[in-house]
Amino acid sequence: MTDGEAREYGPLGKALVIIPTYNEADNLRSVIARVRTAVPEVHVLVADDNSPDGTGKIADEIAADDEAVQVLHRSSKEGLGAAYIAGFRWGIEHGYGVLIEMDADGSHQPEEIPRLLTALGGADLVIGSRWVPGGRIVNWPKSREYLSRGASTYSRFLLDVPMRDITAGFRAFRKETLESIGIETVASQGYCFQIDLTRRTVHAGLRVVEVPVTFVERERGNSKMSRDIVAEALWRVAAWGVEGRVKKILGRRHT
Repeated sequence: MTDGEAREYGPLGKALVIIPTYNEADNLRSVIARVRTAVPEVHVLVADDNSPDGTGKIADEIAADDEAVQVLHRSSKEGLGAAYIAGFRWGIEHGYGVLIEMDADGSHQPEEIPRLLTALGGADLVIGSRWVPGGRIVNWPKSREYLSRGASTYSRFLLDVPMRDITAGFRAFRKETLESIGIETVASQGYCFQIDLTRRTVHAGLRVVEVPVTFVERERGNSKMSRDIVAEALWRVAAWGVEGRVKKILGRRHT
């Protein structure tokens, strides 16, 4: 947890769950149904990257029956980061005060959204963490666990951020947080996108809180994890780490 500047937090406003999709036809209906049951007051935005398996069509059918569900059709597969940024912009333009990231594959538990919203009452960003006390994973191979833990440790060391689960993709932002950290300049994707938003929030002096969640490995469909995503995270984090250390050194020389 980082405390940021002590201050009073205003009301949260309307909440929007953003679900980026690419070939999630087998999972989307059940995930949205769980969100709408668990937290009926929140709205859902599906950001679909022109899925060839018909995910976008399924999203349209759900939206036709539920006015709390909207669909953002994107022309091509541009990656997780680009989908979320498009969703953030849509949500801010439509008056939402809270933007929630959540996967479409069932790995994030919609029933835990209230926990994130409660914590956001006194924070700028809340991360649903697997690696804080009370957090856990279900049905993950050890190789994935080592990769995730290793990525967080690597990033925490190089970027000087205290988060235990910096790559987590289940999180809630205040609108003002996203407006203040320059999301228009974010170019990173995958693991790296989550790392980038976290470091920007911490370095802006904002308050970040981690709450424990349960992460369940998907039962249907294919993971989007790839060697390219891991490689991007490694080199971008290293570059950010070097940049940060250079700025500190130069800052000391001019004080």
